[in-house]
Amino acid sequence: MDNPARRWSTDAVPRSQRLDYWVGAVCEAFLEMDVTSSQREDFGASLLHQPLGAIGVNRVQASAQHVYRTHSAIGRSRQNFYYLLSQFDRPWGVAQRGREAALAPGDAVLVDSRERYEFHFGQGVHCASMQLPIAWAERWLPAGSDSVARRIPGDQGWGLALRGLLANLSPEFAAAPGLPPMLITDQLGVLLSLAMPGADARSDAGDAGTRQRAMELLRQRLGEPGLVAQDVADALGLSLRSLHRAFVPGESFARSLRRLRMEEAARLLASGRFARLDVAEIGRRCGYLDASHFVRHFRAAYGLTPGLYRRSIAGAAG
Repeated sequence: MDNPARRWSTDAVPRSQRLDYWVGAVCEAFLEMDVTSSQREDFGASLLHQPLGAIGVNRVQASAQHVYRTHSAIGRSRQNFYYLLSQFDRPWGVAQRGREAALAPGDAVLVDSRERYEFHFGQGVHCASMQLPIAWAERWLPAGSDSVARRIPGDQGWGLALRGLLANLSPEFAAAPGLPPMLITDQLGVLLSLAMPGADARSDAGDAGTRQRAMELLRQRLGEPGLVAQDVADALGLSLRSLHRAFVPGESFARSLRRLRMEEAARLLASGRFARLDVAEIGRRCGYLDASHFVRHFRAAYGLTPGLYRRSIAGAAG
């Protein structure tokens, strides 16, 4: 594996050294930060990190603690990121830019490591933490760095959808996602953009004209293996965020492309003009270089393998 997972745990560390070990692990895995805990004698923690395309996917479990990103720590850091965090089953708090947010389980929040922040995990840590490169995040954020320390409710609207993605986007999944990493990270960017407080007022997701233009381009280019949203956005002269937001009301970019490919495959399989083409070639004409991948997607869409679908159409015609 090109990007193996990394794990830090206090399990094998003497109790008296666990908190110090954890501070070092946090600094190695994330950034320079200070950590304090009232449970120093009984402290325990683990962290699993897995890269996924441009981002880093992390799961953290730990005893109660307070985390501080200070001016001196910022000065010692060689690189910076945005972090998107969500606690699964316990409340916590965050402060940055003079804002303080009290977060319920399932809520999410964004912080910028270029500025001071504080995390207060009074009941312990059990969270997803996404490490987002600055340039990547700012393609999606409606208000840029002004989006930090704003509570993203996890019980309503797009925040609920973001909560579901963060719950499932684990390091184990990131190690073998089954889809191109860019499709998954783009989906994270779309949901972050839409769920951010105030996004609805700025949303261009209802731009039917943009979606219509994009769909037409997808129909023209669906036979290109590896076609991704950035290709379409570039061809249409759009930002990646604007393209994805145009698809959200009905279906995502990835689902739209897959649906169009399946419809084209069904058309080719049903036409006598293409009877000489085998299933693998039909798949290639619809953008699938891997025949087994094509068969799985077709069966999911139509309930039959491409071969059985072709025979059923031929039998009905006869």
